[in-house]
This record gives sequence, structure tokens and C-alpha cells, in this order.
Amino acid sequence: MSSPTIRLLPRHLRPLTKQYNHASPISLSAKSYHSYDRPSPSDSPFPPTETSILRAALPHIPTHGFTLNTLSLGAQDVGYIPAATNLFPKGAFSLAHYHLYTQRIALKNHTELIAPPLENEGGEPPKGVGRRVKALTWERLMGNKDVIHKWQEAQSLLTLPTNLPTSLRELHSLSDEIWFLSGDISVDSSWYTKRASLSTIYATTELYMTTDKSEGFKDTREFLERRFRDSQVLGGVVGGISQWVGFTAMAGVNVLRSKGMRI
Repeated sequence: MSSPTIRLLPRHLRPLTKQYNHASPISLSAKSYHSYDRPSPSDSPFPPTETSILRAALPHIPTHGFTLNTLSLGAQDVGYIPAATNLFPKGAFSLAHYHLYTQRIALKNHTELIAPPLENEGGEPPKGVGRRVKALTWERLMGNKDVIHKWQEAQSLLTLPTNLPTSLRELHSLSDEIWFLSGDISVDSSWYTKRASLSTIYATTELYMTTDKSEGFKDTREFLERRFRDSQVLGGVVGGISQWVGFTAMAGVNVLRSKGMRI
């Protein structure tokens, strides 16, 4: 019987020497109101080798969580040695980031929920934008259902100070994607307030979902509906993101303490 083929990492990747480029600060004054000029969702922030490992690791998350062990299992599944986890300088955070990224770009596959393209520039916005925003937000939340019992582990990684800028950028990208796919064509300051409000609604609902034991996440659905109603009454939820960071960080600390870390 022939022995299985083991694929070794290129020499320059053993040990890791690659470093990710630091993202340059984003100037809001230079931001276009329209989302059409934003990077394509298919422009992955993960190089091919890392992508293959992360993709293979995803099915292991429900059992092994957002951990280095899961990354190692993914590496072995695609023929790399366990030490291939050295490719990820941020460790298991890359798993959480990859999950967020892949779930976000998957939203465009829900063609039944996406607004039809405008026939001409400057035309009337499609009807039912708000309904589409709600539906796409719910679909994104359902993307967490198979890993929700491990999601507090992910949240503990997302809110670490070194990871928080990437986490918040991904949250903003999600809200921008949802509004864009829903047909929003705002060209005034509401472009920002809509996305800030949706980011808050999504983040707080996702946090609530980690404690929801109801069938089919019925309680989470009702919680989401209440958040949308509140945002309409109050004209947007101010300060919700900072509250989410605080609550999530505390939950993350508790998770890490439960694993024996002194914090």
C-alpha cells in the first residue's frame, strides 16, 4: 500500500516570514457615497495557500471551534504539514475573519432578495429596499447557525485590540454590502447613517443570538425586528457599536478565562 503524499511548504514559508501589509487609514472625506467603486467582494484578502487551508478548516469549526487545532486540521486536509499554521500570524483570528468574509460575499447568491439593477443612472430607487435589508440581514445571521455554539470564541478573538480594526472594517463592509444589494442609491449623509445603524443592529443581534435557545432562532428574529423598529423611531442607534465592543470583549475575556488563561 502506497503511503499518502505529504505536501511540504515552500522553504521560504518555513518558518513564516510573510507579513501582512498594514491597512492605511481610511479618510471619510474621500469616501464616495456610492458603493459601486468599492473593492469587489471577490477580491479576497487571503492569498491562495491560506485560502485553501481556511476553506478546508471551516467544516471542523462546529467540533473544534475557532482554534489553532482547527487550522491544523484544515492544513492536513489539503496535504500540508500541521506547522502550516505558521502561515497565519494572527492565529485563529484568521478563521473568524475568513468566516465573516465568506459569509458576506455569499449574500450576492441570494438573487431572490437582491434589487434589480437600475436601467439608467439617476433613476428611481427600486421599491422594497427596507424589506430587502431586513431579509439579507437575517440571511447573514443564519450563516452563523452551524457555529453559533462556538461564536463566543470567535468574538473573543474579534475584539482583541490588535484585531478590532479589521473586525470593525468587516462589519462596515457587511452593512455596506447589504444596503448595496438591497438597491440603496443614497448620495447624501444618510449613506453613513444607514450603514452605521445597520452595523449596530447586526452586531447587537448577533450577540443576542449566541444566547438564543429557541427553535429556529425565533427569539433572535423577534429581537432583530425590534431593533429595526427602534432604529426607525430613534432615527438610528447611536453608540451601539461601542456597547457591542464592550459586551463582546467581556464575553471574550470570560471565554479565555474558562480555558485557563490568566486575564
